[in-house]
Amino acid sequence: MFLFCHPTGNANVRQAALALHEAGLLGEFWTSINYEPPAWLERWLPGGFKAQMKRRSFPPELSEHIRAFPAKELVRLFAPRAGLRRLVRHETGPFSVDAIYSSLDQRAARRLNVSDFTGVYAYEDGAAHLFRRATELGLRRCYDLPIGYWRAAREIMSEEAERQPAWAATIPGNRDSAAKTANKDFELSQANVVFVASSFTLKTLEHAPAYDASVVMIPYGSPRPPQAAPVVAPGLDRRSAGAPLRVLFVGSLGQRKGLSYLFDACDALGRSVELTLIGTRPGAECKVLDSHLSRHRWIPSCPHQRVLEEMSQHDVLVFPSLFEGFGLVLLEAMAMGLPIVTTAHTAGPDLIEDGKEGFIVPIRDSAAIADKLSWLAADPDRRREMGARARVRAAEFTWSAYRQTLSACLASAALPV
Repeated sequence: MFLFCHPTGNANVRQAALALHEAGLLGEFWTSINYEPPAWLERWLPGGFKAQMKRRSFPPELSEHIRAFPAKELVRLFAPRAGLRRLVRHETGPFSVDAIYSSLDQRAARRLNVSDFTGVYAYEDGAAHLFRRATELGLRRCYDLPIGYWRAAREIMSEEAERQPAWAATIPGNRDSAAKTANKDFELSQANVVFVASSFTLKTLEHAPAYDASVVMIPYGSPRPPQAAPVVAPGLDRRSAGAPLRVLFVGSLGQRKGLSYLFDACDALGRSVELTLIGTRPGAECKVLDSHLSRHRWIPSCPHQRVLEEMSQHDVLVFPSLFEGFGLVLLEAMAMGLPIVTTAHTAGPDLIEDGKEGFIVPIRDSAAIADKLSWLAADPDRRREMGARARVRAAEFTWSAYRQTLSACLASAALPV
């Protein structure tokens, strides 16, 4: 049985926990918030609070396994709204994301002293204490690396800060301390198996010091579309004649996502495109980002269902990341029938054939992004064909396949060391 640990619990974390549960290997799932209020209480909660908290709810079959410790995470989520950003300052804030990860990691590690687990499953930045104690006890250590290895990221993003100094404040990873990066290397050194979701993440491990773990690549799954793709007759389009191409970006609003190059591409195309961005802006002040956000449609935060609805109202998703682990939003957009424009520094090359379901462009190339958007705007029939192929391709990546593959790996990893 595994102790599974992650403080926030996004889509891939939920599926990994379900994989353990379905294989009969989930002992306990340690996290910060497990939102399951009684119906009478939820009726009285503010709408904004409920929308934020619903992201922290889990499938009911996991309920009996969950051990939640919400206090510190609640402070982290709401301190910025109260003007208390110092409490969540990068690394040093007592309620920073780093503090939340470390606190849960230490708490879970102490749990190993009074348990009969056979292994632990933890994520980057939240595994050091668990792995140290698990190694002492002779337990299996499964490490999930949801984004590329940090040394590869530092090389690219340090160069980016020099190229685009006005955006440097939105690259917090460049400010990671030596202690934090040493922790990452320690986690990797203690793992028995490392799970990655894309060939790009796998390639970044070439920058790591020697480690003994085996590495397994398991792509994530796509959501099931809420309805079948609408039937559109040839020559017709969801847009009115001459309307701008509706371009969507979904993700955190930092330069790691290549945002400046997307903005430059849209500026070059002028009124022929309309850009919508869904994502939270970084805590650090960035005037150039604020300037761009003021000129485009920006949705700071919304429930996942709303994101899918927005996708259904757009023509293309652009995801120009400089450094990514996977980019789950790519599969989500494809499942909604959108062609994608992305870079080779994402899971894009694992998901699409360039020119068939979308386009792969070089990183830092606004001209290439603009060229592909112009092509998509000029040929709506081909764009619809590309979106239809994207939907079919996305259906090949299912969460059930992800869980089955992960379960098989974990079952073998559960054997004694």
